[in-house]
Amino acid sequence: MDTLNKMITLDLLQNNKEFIVRRVHAGWRAKTRLANLGIVPGTKIKKLRSAPLFGPVQVKVKGSDLVIGRGLARKILGELVT
Repeated sequence: MDTLNKMITLDLLQNNKEFIVRRVHAGWRAKTRLANLGIVPGTKIKKLRSAPLFGPVQVKVKGSDLVIGRGLARKILGELVT
């Protein structure tokens, strides 16, 4: 199975679903910001909810609730946990 076909961005993930981060497709500054929040490849993230239209995304990472912008969420790629 090709893992690239199964990958999805965090902003497209349905609410209350979990996924494992496989790649952060962003520049150095955004990767550093996400790493400081605990979002690195291999991390399990649960998307709690997202604001309507282009609002932020609320996620649970390692027991902490975080809110990140949708543009940043669009740069986080991962696989759905089944």
